[in-house]
Amino acid sequence: MRSKKPVLALMYDFDKTLCTTDMQEYTFIPNVGMTPGEFWEESNNLAKENKMDGILAYMRVMLERAHSAKKSICREEFVKLGKDLQFYPGVEDWFSRINRIGRELGVKIEHYIISSGLREIIEGSNIYRYFREVFACEFLYDENRIACWPKNVVNYTTKTQFLFRINKGVLDLSNDEDLNKFTPEDDRPIPFRNMIYIGDGLTDVPCMKLVKANGGYSIAVYQKGKKAKVEELLKYGRVDFLELADYSENGELDNTVRDIICKMAMVDSLKRKNSVQLNTISK
Repeated sequence: MRSKKPVLALMYDFDKTLCTTDMQEYTFIPNVGMTPGEFWEESNNLAKENKMDGILAYMRVMLERAHSAKKSICREEFVKLGKDLQFYPGVEDWFSRINRIGRELGVKIEHYIISSGLREIIEGSNIYRYFREVFACEFLYDENRIACWPKNVVNYTTKTQFLFRINKGVLDLSNDEDLNKFTPEDDRPIPFRNMIYIGDGLTDVPCMKLVKANGGYSIAVYQKGKKAKVEELLKYGRVDFLELADYSENGELDNTVRDIICKMAMVDSLKRKNSVQLNTISK
């Protein structure tokens, strides 16, 4: 059962937002005898030559290259890759710390991933347990748990549907009926004003803009020395803040998110008080 407390959602991209590079590059790509440059060039060429979705292309190349290298493509092997992910400073204790801030302010914090990476790899990471749901690419597996087909594909435009799923509390991807039903914003489990989206670049722009335009906050994180890559996101109003990808306690990102949570908790409290008074008058 969901909490009766106000609920705030923190939503994250994964690659280069929480972990330091694309998740395939830590173990999978070296295991199939390729460099990251070779893998992504092959994937990009496949997409371009066939006018193919780039995410479907990389999933196809993963299977083809694993077959060629005689590497297992069973689900358990993909999950094992998650243990090798490397995270930015502070990420591994970030979630429990943010949850504690929420409790102190009388709100419930929920964490979500919206990623074009592979869900199976995320499941194998030591931070997976902190997420209420992970929306990411995923393979369909046969009776032997061998990958045989793309099950879910998340690209930079389809990412936005998951904001509405979180907003309306419709997390089952097979349930489109409830997702498309009209529900007043204030009656939804997590109003957009109670959302924070954290991403690292252009592939996150649709989500960043949607959250920001509807009263939530968007934050672009950047690697040390690479701030220039995201400055236009702030310049053109696509995000609210630019922060170094350092999730350490009392760091700039930590303090910014803390301030946003404080504001959201206060706004929610005032809106509830206003609603109670209106209901009293109407009676």
